[in-house]
Amino acid sequence: MKKLLVVVGICLSLSAFAQSNKEDIDFIQSIYGKEKKAIFAEFIQLEGAQRDAFWKIYDEYETKRKELGKKRIALLENYASNYGTMDDATTSKIVKETAALGLQTDKLISTYHLKLEKAAGAKAAAQFFQLESYFLSAIRVAIFESIPFIGELR
Repeated sequence: MKKLLVVVGICLSLSAFAQSNKEDIDFIQSIYGKEKKAIFAEFIQLEGAQRDAFWKIYDEYETKRKELGKKRIALLENYASNYGTMDDATTSKIVKETAALGLQTDKLISTYHLKLEKAAGAKAAAQFFQLESYFLSAIRVAIFESIPFIGELR
């Protein structure tokens, strides 16, 4: 699973430096989403109504997560295209947008954890929270390992 996450994270971060388009991003997200869902299904074992409720809410979450993922890719593209000429205002704007996006992502996970807890039980919700946090952390690390720090390249 760790290998899959690193590969996906690198693909996402590298795609930000290419001239990506909507179809490429949608394709990468669909592959990532399918692989991720298979891992969730293997880890979270539910039956009947709880299973149905979990997957309905999970799919709703994934739709919203993908939108935030597109914003993350756009932010990385902005960082890459402005890297060599970033002034204080651009640097500050990118940092603020990155922080806001992180907060939106964390809030989304917390919101859906609560929805899942009500619909599918505390254990399944906690498993969702744990796995989703792991995936997000792995992607964040892969991105940071793939991009230069501000001022690193001259």
